[in-house]
Amino acid sequence: MENLISLVNKIQRACTALGDHGEGSTLPTLWDSLPSIAVVGGQSSGKSSVLESVVGKDFLPRGSGIVTRRPLVLQLHKTEEGSREYAEFLHLPRKRFTDFAAVRKEIQDETDRETGRSKQISSVPIHLSIYSPNVVNLTLIDLPGLTKVAVEGQPDSIVLDIENMVRSYIEKPNCIILAISPANQDLATSDAIKISREVDPTGERTIGVLTKIDLMDKGTDAVDMLEGRSYRLKFPWIGVVNRSQADINKNVDMIAARRREREYFASTPEYKHLAPRMGSEHLAKMLSKHLETVIKSRIPGIQSLINKTIIEIETELSRLGKPIATDAGGKLYMIMEICRAFDQTYKEHLDGVRPGGDKIYNVFDNQLPAALKRLQFDKQLSMENIRKIITEADGYQPHLIAPEQGYRRLIESTIISIRGPAEAAVDAVHALLKDLIHKAISETPELKQYPGLRVEVGNAAVDSLDRMRDESKKATLQLVDMECSYLTVEFFRKLPQDIEKGGNPTHSIFDRYNDSYLRRIGSTVLSYVNLVCASLRNSIPKSVVYCQVREAKRSLLDHFFTDLGKMETKRLSSLLNEDPAIMERRTGLAKRLELYRSAQAEIDAVAWSK
Repeated sequence: MENLISLVNKIQRACTALGDHGEGSTLPTLWDSLPSIAVVGGQSSGKSSVLESVVGKDFLPRGSGIVTRRPLVLQLHKTEEGSREYAEFLHLPRKRFTDFAAVRKEIQDETDRETGRSKQISSVPIHLSIYSPNVVNLTLIDLPGLTKVAVEGQPDSIVLDIENMVRSYIEKPNCIILAISPANQDLATSDAIKISREVDPTGERTIGVLTKIDLMDKGTDAVDMLEGRSYRLKFPWIGVVNRSQADINKNVDMIAARRREREYFASTPEYKHLAPRMGSEHLAKMLSKHLETVIKSRIPGIQSLINKTIIEIETELSRLGKPIATDAGGKLYMIMEICRAFDQTYKEHLDGVRPGGDKIYNVFDNQLPAALKRLQFDKQLSMENIRKIITEADGYQPHLIAPEQGYRRLIESTIISIRGPAEAAVDAVHALLKDLIHKAISETPELKQYPGLRVEVGNAAVDSLDRMRDESKKATLQLVDMECSYLTVEFFRKLPQDIEKGGNPTHSIFDRYNDSYLRRIGSTVLSYVNLVCASLRNSIPKSVVYCQVREAKRSLLDHFFTDLGKMETKRLSSLLNEDPAIMERRTGLAKRLELYRSAQAEIDAVAWSK
């Protein structure tokens, strides 16, 4: 089974590389759910020496005042015996450092890049991985040393800024606190103990380390502190003896320093009984074992978070849509698929699967009949107009039985007014079909993704509807014109034949056009026009549906598809001019999803193998 800490280190590195460590992310982060060890202590408490003793290398900047001005995420990876030691920075992924003096310089330089050559601090961490056969698998976060006063070149807020930064790490329930306190100071004044007590009052997450034991005043010792009588924690206190400044100046080897440390505890009477659990080597092994235990206990929670986050990422990726194809064929296929999705949504509106199509029926069932009823035939069938048309139609020869040409002209001039409601019905349906285009576009997620394609599809659909409207108007008005062109003979044959009502041929021509006679003509024309209106009320909707609704369902984007086939790659690309921010977001989410799925598989494998 892969070492749990190595697995967590691997996942943490991947999280950090993707920026998935809680900063500015709206989704939960895997980084925060993984246990880590934060090293906390006041300035000059010996933090750096403890870390270097654990690693076995001189690699941290040294000096007076604030030396650690950015969090340092230190991941230790145990390699095979005899393998070469090296270090890697996350910000320099292709560069291996085998000279640890160069590691120290890079930490200083990278700090200066973020903060400038000042004594300012930054919460942006530096990520360093060290590979060595002489370390244990471990992740440590070295934090800036707590201080009580600002020095020259620092803002007055530096004291609170550092404390807030430290708190942001150690307040997390998955953080193990490595509290570094110098043995030659009273624990009551220890900055590390003070802040760890506030965030971890029961001491469940705190491991205490006493430094500078060898520098205590003669006649005093740290036994009470190491045995937990001065301040009790859940875990036993660990004492370490760091290298002196003289040793550092002389570049005393770490192996020799560790040997001296072991000899000190073993040979000092006060600490002889505690020697097996003292020293930096024991500290490193204990931390590694404890971290692995904590990771095991957190596995169910980590699995739950991973599963939940995978679902959330997949949902957001689905909302953002598919990535753009790179080749012309792929782009064309992608555009066609999006257009088909839009076309299907549009059809669903017309077929009643989605709302909107019912308004077209309202045009036929209410608006058209109401418009026909509102037609005023008074002007065409007024006594004066009837007399005028009948007289003009007779010409120089008065009609004998019935004014046939007069009837035709009266009927034609009356029926022609039906063109208005017919044309209005065509336009009303066109407007509704146009509205449904906007609805279907807004309901097609892929079109939201590509503004250029959305505009083109919308314009192409509207152009198609305009052509369909023109054809529909032409066909529908032809129905009216047909009624004007040919009269139904059967209607007139069924009219009662009464010569008196038709006038007496022996009377003068002017007597024949009396009011009674003309009213009879007007009544007959009105009856016929009403018959035509009833017929057109049924045939106009058929024409509109056939020419507009049916065609919109059948061939709304046919012309656009024809144009697409002729487009060059550059033009196709312009249709898929996705917002760069969305592309970047999708790419980031895809990488994050890959990370979480990989983590899910590896952690599940560890969980099942327990």
